[in-house]
Amino acid sequence: MSDAADTASVPESFGAYTAEIDGEARFTDWLRERSEPTWSAAIEHSFVDELGAGTLSTDAYTAYLVQDYAFVDELVGAFGHAIGQAPGMDSKRPFVEFLETVTDEENDYFQRSFDALDVLEVDRIDPDLTEPTAAFVDLLGRAVHEGGYAETLAVLVPAEWIYETWATAVAAEYGDPDADGPPSAGADLPFYYAEWIDLHAVEPFCEFVDWLRGELDAVGPTLSPQRQRRVERLFGRTVALEVAFFDSALEVGGE
Repeated sequence: MSDAADTASVPESFGAYTAEIDGEARFTDWLRERSEPTWSAAIEHSFVDELGAGTLSTDAYTAYLVQDYAFVDELVGAFGHAIGQAPGMDSKRPFVEFLETVTDEENDYFQRSFDALDVLEVDRIDPDLTEPTAAFVDLLGRAVHEGGYAETLAVLVPAEWIYETWATAVAAEYGDPDADGPPSAGADLPFYYAEWIDLHAVEPFCEFVDWLRGELDAVGPTLSPQRQRRVERLFGRTVALEVAFFDSALEVGGE
């Protein structure tokens, strides 16, 4: 486990946090630090470590993938709302491009993986949701429909940022150190492990996550203290559910 920030030592307000930082503070850094130690528990979870090492059971991964795909439809809808909430065309365009990736390249990955893992049709289109998945769907719906752009970003940013963080770390640790280009998963992994890591470690995804953070960095400081606290709660709840999501998959896999 890395040295996680002690949440109690992180100022409760972004204004106070900014005053402590030598230089310009990022709103998303404050949110991340306020979410510790849960943030570190998510990005260093045994699920992702075993995934990178190739030791994760296929039962655990299949359970995880089925639940993740069930969540994708809600996620696509949330990104659609973000397009409508975004302040201008420059902010709308990256969302549109990301949705094209999710509904095309990533969806193709899911279908090929389901075929390889012998996932039943009913589990592909209408699975029973685990408690973390159902809670995630509920959280995303409430953030989108009961808030504005900032609240939507408060869930989308950690959901994508966590994946970019663990995937790049896993690819760097277990990938081919002599390979050209960005970190990539080990070639000896099953494709459904390797491609899932690579999808979240490639440069375009990393650039999108940084842009997404920038959107929240821009709007966050303009919010009232009350809305900043709400955004912080949504961010923290998302991080906690990511941990629960990984935990649930390992429980199915008997680990």
